[in-house]
Amino acid sequence: MTFREANQYFKPFWSPEVSKQPNSTTTPKVAELDPLEKIDDGINQLTAETAEDLLERLRGTHPDFFEEAVVQVLLKMGYGGADKRGRRIGGSGDGGVDGVIDQDPLGLDQIYIQAKRYAEKNTVGREAIQAFVGALHGKGATKGIFITTSTFTAGAKDYAAVVPSRPVLIDGERLVALMLKYRVGVQVRQTFDVLAVDEDFFE
Repeated sequence: MTFREANQYFKPFWSPEVSKQPNSTTTPKVAELDPLEKIDDGINQLTAETAEDLLERLRGTHPDFFEEAVVQVLLKMGYGGADKRGRRIGGSGDGGVDGVIDQDPLGLDQIYIQAKRYAEKNTVGREAIQAFVGALHGKGATKGIFITTSTFTAGAKDYAAVVPSRPVLIDGERLVALMLKYRVGVQVRQTFDVLAVDEDFFE
């Protein structure tokens, strides 16, 4: 896509230009952004909208789908090694964990996962983290990740920070940020090439 096309594509996302006619009642004109800054602003706005949509969709999925999704995110991040050794184990009799990732070929070092698909205002409290820590102890595990589509209370964060197993807490905002970064549940819609003069060509 050419720069002209990119400029046209992002035009609806830019604020209308302040009138150049002098008027004592108008506010001072804000410094004009250069075209690249405008494109960056447009991309940032589109990314924020995608993140919001992604989080809303995750909250509406089936628990089994969500559990599988968080496993895929962690595998994309590099956990599980080259063989991508990770799986969902949620369901009845799961022992209080929803997924596990093997860090070595024999599964001697494992990361256990708890995935809670909660509504925005349904926060995860200390009790849920205590239950997860108990599940880790029951499996003789030392590493755990608790992921939710909502947020954690201050008590939950404080507890996770002081227990020996130190479970990692990932809230909805951080989860979708990771999904965007590692391209899980999203795809590249369009790319842009911004051209500049090659100074080496004219030397």
